[in-house]
Amino acid sequence: MSLQASSRAYISTITRLSHTSERLYHQIPQISRLQARGNIIYHAASRIPCHTTTAQIKLQTQQRQTFSSSASLFRKRSKRNDVVEASSSSSSQEDDATTTAPDPFDFSQLHNGVSDAIARLKEDLQKLRSGGRFNPEAIEQLRVNLVKGSNATVRLGEVAQVVPKGGRSVVIIVGEEDLLKPVNSAIVSSNLSLTPQPDQHNPLQLNVPIPPPTKESRDQAVKAAKAAMDKASNAIRSSRATIHKRLQDMQKKKEARPDDIRKAHDQMEKVVEKAQKDIKDTFETARKTMEQV
Repeated sequence: MSLQASSRAYISTITRLSHTSERLYHQIPQISRLQARGNIIYHAASRIPCHTTTAQIKLQTQQRQTFSSSASLFRKRSKRNDVVEASSSSSSQEDDATTTAPDPFDFSQLHNGVSDAIARLKEDLQKLRSGGRFNPEAIEQLRVNLVKGSNATVRLGEVAQVVPKGGRSVVIIVGEEDLLKPVNSAIVSSNLSLTPQPDQHNPLQLNVPIPPPTKESRDQAVKAAKAAMDKASNAIRSSRATIHKRLQDMQKKKEARPDDIRKAHDQMEKVVEKAQKDIKDTFETARKTMEQV
């Protein structure tokens, strides 16, 4: 190839390159815009997973917090409920123990029965202690009919005063003269075998002579005393039967240990045995006094 041809080829190449460079130069803004748009898309795309991850993390965090709070509240509520249930259960058990667990060694009912029986016996024997001699209280207990033709009566001691005089007579004093006749009739019609006499100095007074005691009257007094003793003894046996039945029920229902039931039964028998001995001793003392009068 000649030098001239080479020069023309070189110049042609330079010219094409120049045109190409010019076209590229004019296309730079468009390329820049495309590049900028690509960057925006890239950054937007890169932020999307990050945003989603953050949202997921926040959601998971909220869920964990909610679960944690719910679990905490549940635990607290459960604990509180456990405390309430435990307290209620404990209170219920205490109430049951108080109301449904009887004490086999509770003999208060038996002791009260013994005390009442002995007190009544002593009261009855006090009325008979004179050994057959007349007891003024017998007059006070008579019924008096104040209105003729009426069935209504009152106790003599409510309308008159009965005063013993040395054991051989009794003085009866009424508050009104109209009461003298009804009181006298009540005494005469009784089974006391007494004869009231009007007092010469006091129109409101009756004098009642008392016959001396006889062997027959003494025997009657002792017999009455023994009947009073038997009555007291029966009252104690009745109290014992009540406690015995209660112990049997406790044993059947297994409300107490068999050992405690047995011990309670033994203690009950000792209380009853002592009470019966006290009753017998009280009667014997009264009997000796009656026979010596």
